[in-house]
Amino acid sequence: MIRIGSDTGGTFTDLVAADGTIAKTPSTRADPGDAVRRGTAELLARIGEARPDLARTLDCLAHGTTVATNALLERRGAIVTLVTNEGMADLIEIGRQDRPSLYDQRADRPVPLVERDHRLEIRGRLDADGHEIERLDLASLPPVPPDTDAIAVCLLHSDRNPAHEIEVAAHLRAAGHDVTASHELTPEFREYERTVTTVINAYVSSLCRTYLAGLAPVADDVLVMSSAAGLLGAARAAERPAGLLLSGPAGGVLAGAAAAVANGFPDAITFDMGGTSTDVCLVLDGQPEPASQRDVVGLPVRLPSLDVHTIGAGGGSIASIDEGGALVVGPESAGADPGPACYGHGGDRPTVTDANVVVGRIPADADLPGIGPLDVGASQRALDDAGVDSDGVLAVVNASMEQALRAVSVERGVDPRGLALVAFGGAGPLHACALADALGVAVVIVPPRAGVLSAVGILGAPVQVDLVESWPDPLDHTDLDAGVRALGEQAIDELGSVVGDASWATLTVEPAVDCRYRGQSHELQVGSVGEFAAEHERRNGYTRPGTPIEVVAIRATARAASPVDIGDLPPIERPSVVGPAVIAEPDCTIWVADGWRADSGVAGASVLRRTG
Repeated sequence: MIRIGSDTGGTFTDLVAADGTIAKTPSTRADPGDAVRRGTAELLARIGEARPDLARTLDCLAHGTTVATNALLERRGAIVTLVTNEGMADLIEIGRQDRPSLYDQRADRPVPLVERDHRLEIRGRLDADGHEIERLDLASLPPVPPDTDAIAVCLLHSDRNPAHEIEVAAHLRAAGHDVTASHELTPEFREYERTVTTVINAYVSSLCRTYLAGLAPVADDVLVMSSAAGLLGAARAAERPAGLLLSGPAGGVLAGAAAAVANGFPDAITFDMGGTSTDVCLVLDGQPEPASQRDVVGLPVRLPSLDVHTIGAGGGSIASIDEGGALVVGPESAGADPGPACYGHGGDRPTVTDANVVVGRIPADADLPGIGPLDVGASQRALDDAGVDSDGVLAVVNASMEQALRAVSVERGVDPRGLALVAFGGAGPLHACALADALGVAVVIVPPRAGVLSAVGILGAPVQVDLVESWPDPLDHTDLDAGVRALGEQAIDELGSVVGDASWATLTVEPAVDCRYRGQSHELQVGSVGEFAAEHERRNGYTRPGTPIEVVAIRATARAASPVDIGDLPPIERPSVVGPAVIAEPDCTIWVADGWRADSGVAGASVLRRTG
């Protein structure tokens, strides 16, 4: 069996086969699937040369995609019509009583994804317990605007009783419309977040469906990475594209956490710096931190995910002088075309990669995939023309990434000095020592195949189904265990329909509950009610003995482990060096700073420690 993991980034598309063979090809902005097709063809050819006994066909492609994310970032999704209750059409515009930036009067909320004349109201109402207080009147639904591409249906309290939503969705589907109904996607309370998530799903559904259909000929079976670090069947992924917004980064977190545990550091921060962005995530006791909701470009997405913090800082981030005369780096990126100036493809604006080339941390003779030898002179000219210097660019981008690392550690009551920093992505290992120094982190781990680690994580990710339900009576825990078991059985049933009778599939289920103290407006996801107080103290520094604990939602995650254990990939060999030194590899470059040394770790990882 040939199985490949792939991750499409803003600059490169990375691919890893189960035998450890890797490929890295420039991403194609106009057609992201093109880079996947080219990369898989290259890998299959190389595997066939080494193993002529294997058929040159791909059995399984495990894929991480940025199609949904880019569509949302660039506002190029479908024309969506929202159907909601009478009087609720402006909910997605009113939002919450908060501001994007408390003291910045120029900061505005994101423009809603649905125009006002595409928000339709229907008569009918349920109360907060899901009881009907006004009958649904389908005749009151205004005509759907003729330019509508997709419809989002989100009615009040359908997390408690979906009857009205089911009826409306069936009516619209019978008329031939592409419909996302909130109870099918995110059956949780909080109407604003549920509505926005449903709208986002409708907004990106057509693009994702077309994209995934284009990948179908690549492999016999296409699985897609979700934001929750599990693989979905392509059909389910196409129905739930809002759950793919952190598709690629989740794979890197999984593999980074595994590398940290293998090298004796179950508590860590994963630090993934690619060409366009940097993604960081806290790992405690070997487990990446989960989140029931993430904000993407200022919009809440209420779906299970890893708690990944993302900033616009990558190797391709462009440096410039702003109107006030300050040096800024990113979030604009040079991407793969034209790319940094050193690529020699016509780029003339300085990037973080150009700064690293000029200071010698990326060797001029580095043979980057699809790029070839680098043009150091072009990098220097770009820096000079923009009026910036390489050391300043590196200092500014490091400050931005340090802030992100503090956001997932210090701001959550976790001392980074007790953590390892797991650095990967094409640019992560170039900046890890400086960030470790700033945070007081004692150990940096650079996993094997660090430059394609997200693809490695996707290759070894489990097939996964995540289910959630609102809990009807927060203070009544009498039937809680039974409710969690029933949800777990449902998750196992849905997972079984994906993996079938695959001999490698061992199914497991992990329950969780969302808890809070009575009177609080935020929840913590824990394994059981009994774990809540300790988790609350870790996160917030205190507990409230005697205060009733509310359960607002129950969860179940069913998994089938991958047939590929990434710990079994062939180890790579790296030298032990004392800094300052460069370790150049085909997929990334490791900078061992002055005062640091790198030694061999498990499976070819480099473990960096201070020499003093």
